Amino acid sequence: MMATHTAAAIRQTVMRVLGDIAPEADLSTLKPDVSLRDQLDIDSMDFLNVIIALHQALGVEIPESDYAQLATLDGAVAYLGQRLGVTST
Repeated sequence: MMATHTAAAIRQTVMRVLGDIAPEADLSTLKPDVSLRDQLDIDSMDFLNVIIALHQALGVEIPESDYAQLATLDGAVAYLGQRLGVTST
């Protein structure tokens, strides 16, 4: 049986991971279309940890060439949704 993924569930997972990596950040003010690194003031190592945590949480392989697609919240949700076969939001 495959796990059911929805855009809302993926967004929730991304937010949880971001909260783990940047616990001091106020995620409620996160703009969906602005760079996560800029908004959360995280460095490239923290961003890599976000990628790794998303891979572990969702079981999605994320090649380095695709990292830029996860730069924003909306981008990350759309990319992960596509990789997981989510067809609607």
